Amino acid sequence: MARYTAAVCRLCRTEGKKLFLKGERCHGAKCPITKKRNPPGKGPRSRMRKPSNYGIQLREKQRLKRIYGMLERQFHNVFEKADQMGGKTGDNLISLLECRLDNIVFRMRFATSRSQARQLVSHGHVLVNGKRVTVPSFTVKENDQVEIQEKSKKLLVIKEGLREFTRSGVVPWLEVDPDNMKGTVKAIPRRSDVTDIAEVNEQLIVELYSK
Repeated sequence: MARYTAAVCRLCRTEGKKLFLKGERCHGAKCPITKKRNPPGKGPRSRMRKPSNYGIQLREKQRLKRIYGMLERQFHNVFEKADQMGGKTGDNLISLLECRLDNIVFRMRFATSRSQARQLVSHGHVLVNGKRVTVPSFTVKENDQVEIQEKSKKLLVIKEGLREFTRSGVVPWLEVDPDNMKGTVKAIPRRSDVTDIAEVNEQLIVELYSK
């Protein structure tokens, strides 16, 4: 399975804002974007000019794609599926991204970042409705139960992730039993439910792919 393996802090600097790709570690003062405000690369100041409409749309797509840790082909496939569904394509896109298994594991606080959640799924630590699923892009449906398999419940990374549950809980459309390390998808999230990416303008992405 192809995946991005370079330094993720460069992605935040490229987008000009924190994408929180490393979870809690992105909140500290040591985050590179707090020290290096300019984009990475040689002579970035000479490349800083007013972007075109296409450039604005592209940046929005790149930002959302990187937040969810996806490659271009994966992201485009999700967009095509969203476009074939009824309703607003942008809203469908966000819902489909949120229903990915790796994102659900992250949202349930079993991992501190989506990349860590993706690794937990790939290594077979996660069960969906009692069956092991090793595909991070697996689409979780309403009333599905997601849990950590018994022999993996002692993993330190999962316990560290659940510390965030004690501090801030989970999103309203999920229900989590932290003691048993399992949770249930109570509803498919709507666009308005995904508040931590409220500044993302998905309509720009729709316009980009519609050209």
